[in-house]
Amino acid sequence: MKAMRKAVQFKKVDEKVVKEIYPTRKKFSRKGQNGRVLVVGGSWLYHGAPVLASLAAQRTGIDLLYLAVPKPLVPSVRAISPDLIVIPLPDFKFTKGSARRLIKKMPEVDSILLGPGMGREALEGLKIFLQELKDSSHSYTLDADALRPELIPLVRGKAIITPHTGEFKRLFKEDLSNLDFTERAEKVIKKAKEEDVTILLKGPIDVISNGEEVYANETGNSGMSTGGTGDVLSGMTVAFQSKHIPHIHAAILAAYFNGLAGDRAKEKYGFHFTASMVIDEIPFVMKEFDREE
Repeated sequence: MKAMRKAVQFKKVDEKVVKEIYPTRKKFSRKGQNGRVLVVGGSWLYHGAPVLASLAAQRTGIDLLYLAVPKPLVPSVRAISPDLIVIPLPDFKFTKGSARRLIKKMPEVDSILLGPGMGREALEGLKIFLQELKDSSHSYTLDADALRPELIPLVRGKAIITPHTGEFKRLFKEDLSNLDFTERAEKVIKKAKEEDVTILLKGPIDVISNGEEVYANETGNSGMSTGGTGDVLSGMTVAFQSKHIPHIHAAILAAYFNGLAGDRAKEKYGFHFTASMVIDEIPFVMKEFDREE
């Protein structure tokens, strides 16, 4: 008689879970102690993605945000917000030269987001960057164009990755599109364990796993199919990651609050909101959880 398959045991992300893992801010903390983030992204076509990620990270409650983009984008990016510390990089894409230049000018940061708006041509530059920093203490969030199978071995034990189902297939040759939630969760747990990364699989129900635990997040709505909300999520993820909490907790909090901000935007605007509008709602959905010690 064939043995019955044991169903995966997952936990639902809710307010109780979030309150238990939400980081506390020290009352007398100094600049830099609540998170320092570097976002690396952008290309000749995509200037908005790294900006959205950076602004989302700032609204999540970090102290310092550095944004490294190709030099031709710098004037327009700086004009968007005086809060961004912008690092100019040579070329219109993240080349090997750009990677080496950034390594030489690396600010002191806790976590690094790679990928938003980079374009597919950035792979070789990303390889150099991660290889040169392999012995550093940085943690990473990989999204968008940094979700390449060649990069996963360089960030094992140090990264959160945030793919949608298409990017998951590109990474792991696994098609999740026709699977139910339980089947998706099983695949995510398996790959997270094998690759020693935390996976935040984006979808109508987010699947989050570090290979041991698995969570389901149901915040968010169909209006968040609008371009840029994935960049908002990755910015929030790297922001929580910079606070030196477990990666599984950073991914849970980012997914929950990103979706909650999207839900608040939908309440105000119906389905007529943008990623920038979601960013504006982040402080309002997070502030009731803030605590000092």
